[in-house]
Amino acid sequence: MAKLVFGMNQSLDGYVDHDKFQTGPQLFRHWTEQVGGLAGSVYGARMYEIMRYWDQDDPEWDAARRDFAAAWRRQPKWVASRSLKSVGPNATLVGDDVEAVVRGLKADLAGEIAVSGPTLAHSLTDLIDEYRLYLHPAVLGHGVPFFAGPRPPLRLAASDLMGEDVIRLTYVPA
Repeated sequence: MAKLVFGMNQSLDGYVDHDKFQTGPQLFRHWTEQVGGLAGSVYGARMYEIMRYWDQDDPEWDAARRDFAAAWRRQPKWVASRSLKSVGPNATLVGDDVEAVVRGLKADLAGEIAVSGPTLAHSLTDLIDEYRLYLHPAVLGHGVPFFAGPRPPLRLAASDLMGEDVIRLTYVPA
């Protein structure tokens, strides 16, 4: 049975914004290894559209970015959306009953499945086995919160320094 994990970079005041954080080489390598080791990912439409950036090669990329793109392209993806009509390579569009699809993935796969996007994670709160908050030393003051709804009761399971200035806090349901 697979474990469903929700983890994202966030500010000290709890907001996620992929344009606002600097990801140093150690953290970027961590994300590449993380993505490369997943059994798959479940995306909300907005997060999937952001990540589609990695579907196209960019001649300006360094080796680390090419490695991340390769890892991202290899993993199976399920995209929860009623608005998208199609998805890219190695992705499956899920229009209805996302919770049932995720329950099936957890039952059928081994390893970790990432859930990507705060709104989608909120809709799957009862299925999430682990939360990973990557705290960056920034205060945004506004934006999309990591927790898009009421926070479930959580228990701290681990804390790790990730690179020079990012701390990962790992929580499990209490």
